[in-house]
Amino acid sequence: MPVKKDPSGRRSIEAEVEVPGTPEEVWRAIATGPGISSWFVPSTVDERVDGAAVCNFGPGMEAASTIKIWEPPHRYVAESVGAESAEEPGNVATEWIVEARAGGTCVVRVVHRWFTSKDDWDQQFEGHQEGWKSFFRILRLYLTHFAGQPSTAFQHTGFGPEPKEKVWEGMTGLLGIAGAAVGQRLKTADGAPPFAGIVERVGEAAYPEELLLRLDEPAPGVAHFFAMALGGQILLSMRFYLYGPKAAAAAANVEPLWQAWIKQHFPAPG
Repeated sequence: MPVKKDPSGRRSIEAEVEVPGTPEEVWRAIATGPGISSWFVPSTVDERVDGAAVCNFGPGMEAASTIKIWEPPHRYVAESVGAESAEEPGNVATEWIVEARAGGTCVVRVVHRWFTSKDDWDQQFEGHQEGWKSFFRILRLYLTHFAGQPSTAFQHTGFGPEPKEKVWEGMTGLLGIAGAAVGQRLKTADGAPPFAGIVERVGEAAYPEELLLRLDEPAPGVAHFFAMALGGQILLSMRFYLYGPKAAAAAANVEPLWQAWIKQHFPAPG
């Protein structure tokens, strides 16, 4: 869906997903630090008007905003402040809405709104919209199978030269998960960091370099893999969300194996 525009310069994009759970259960997943960290990125939320909400996308990549509206368990709005420039789009308000539906489900909707007379940021926000769709699939799996459980997450990135298809084939081949099909149970090859689980989604024809699994090894959880072009290189993203009482110990055991494996096969350029 393209960016919506009106004559005043107001622009917006939105994404939504239907998930299982009561509004209160869903609210804990999308409006608290531990909940958001269980399916998105490490986050903290000061749960009140004028409280801070911070999402950590990696070293030096924190996204901070201030809560302007706080109406649990149905709606909150957080605003990030910045001057409009080549580096920043200016002030951006992000609204989260939880709407109960029949049958024990809720619709979660996120809307980004900003004001500008330029098209400079439209493509990037359209990318945000696609990114939310991927994370919302993880949210749905989390609420379906692991809601409320303690969680530990980690992410690693690897790099390779273009074309994207070759890098993706190389990664999935080394892991022993090439040619994955929905419903198939996969287990990594000898010499690769160990994990096993059921394939929940493979990338569509327009974007085949994506894979989502529901794990049973090294602990119950979710794994998300994708490839994207970035600055003349191909970035490989490998995200793991582990749940339950053994999640922290399992992550501590396998994360160093991923670090070594990526360093060997897909090191950062330079």
